[in-house]
Amino acid sequence: MAMFEFTVPVAAKVPVAHYHKPYDETIYGLEGVVTFTVDGKPVEIGPGQTCFIPRGAVHGFNNLKQSDVKALAVITPALLGPDFFKEAAAIVNPGGPPDLGKLKAVMLKHGLVPVVPTVASR
Repeated sequence: MAMFEFTVPVAAKVPVAHYHKPYDETIYGLEGVVTFTVDGKPVEIGPGQTCFIPRGAVHGFNNLKQSDVKALAVITPALLGPDFFKEAAAIVNPGGPPDLGKLKAVMLKHGLVPVVPTVASR
């Protein structure tokens, strides 16, 4: 298993929903409340609460509240490591909108499959 702590600032949104086939993910709330969307269903995770994200479930998260969030993610088996987060941070953190093409390439490199929203036909 791999574990990492992450912080989600106020009003932050994951720019690309995704799924992963080779591992499960469990989120443990530490501070604040983060809203995950798992297979289209919103799940609020606060301190002491958990959310299990099975392999193949499309998910993303947003901080819709007025305080920063801190949570712990557990990946089983340990197929995601610090290289992914360093590479993704280099794309997301410089300021301004992230280059989604570069971000998607980094995601795919590390086993995360980006899901582009579809537009319903009229």
